[in-house]
Amino acid sequence: MSDDLVIAGKTFTSRLLTGTGKHRSSSDLAASIEASGTQIITVAIGRLNLDDPSEKTLLDEIDWDRFQVLPNTAGSKTADQAVWTAKLAREVTGSDWIKLEVIPDPKYLLPDPIGTFEAAKTLIADGFTVLPYIHADPVLAARLEDIGCATVMPLGSPIGSGRGVLTTEEIQIIIEQSSVPVVVDAGLGVPSEAASVMELGADCVLVNTAIAQAEDPGLMGEAFKLGVMAGRKAYLAGRIPERETAIASSPTEGVPMATT
Repeated sequence: MSDDLVIAGKTFTSRLLTGTGKHRSSSDLAASIEASGTQIITVAIGRLNLDDPSEKTLLDEIDWDRFQVLPNTAGSKTADQAVWTAKLAREVTGSDWIKLEVIPDPKYLLPDPIGTFEAAKTLIADGFTVLPYIHADPVLAARLEDIGCATVMPLGSPIGSGRGVLTTEEIQIIIEQSSVPVVVDAGLGVPSEAASVMELGADCVLVNTAIAQAEDPGLMGEAFKLGVMAGRKAYLAGRIPERETAIASSPTEGVPMATT
């Protein structure tokens, strides 16, 4: 039975999205992309040097026939900046897909809910396919879905922190109420954390720093691929209910009891 991920009408077999930032070398980036099995790769357009057409950028290192490139608006502090960056991304890539980030706070890098909503409305009206990065706020997630966002992308914990999933209960609510894919984005440090949100029913995860800054990015990319696959299979299989008391794993009915 097919279990493909569908975002905005496009079908993917991998449920792991990866980022391109913070890799120590282009060879590390290539190794992690290949090993992760990802099909969607995010690129911070605003942080590329686009002034010199002869200078190669990350966009030149990605095989556009194999991957869905997902430009993002990283570095945007306001809704207006995010909209401007998204339009630049569309000119550069020819794609209307955009990962929307509006982050005014440089210390904790938490997304601005009001700016994100305003920018999303503007971009959707302009024909963009918007994948918004948000705090794990079920109300905001529902509002963004209502105005036409292709996904919602709640954080597990602050960007690059590696603190894992600190927003489990909120993510569960978002999953329960969403009819668009839920992408858990930011803060994941190890594959078991990716598996845990996939077990809850998240549709996919986005991982950057945990792979890019690992001692072996290629091996960590593969580990996250397997963690995501295990979590998805566990969700589809259906876990057993939790119980307050123990229950024997071997049958006791019909088994003769020893006598003394």
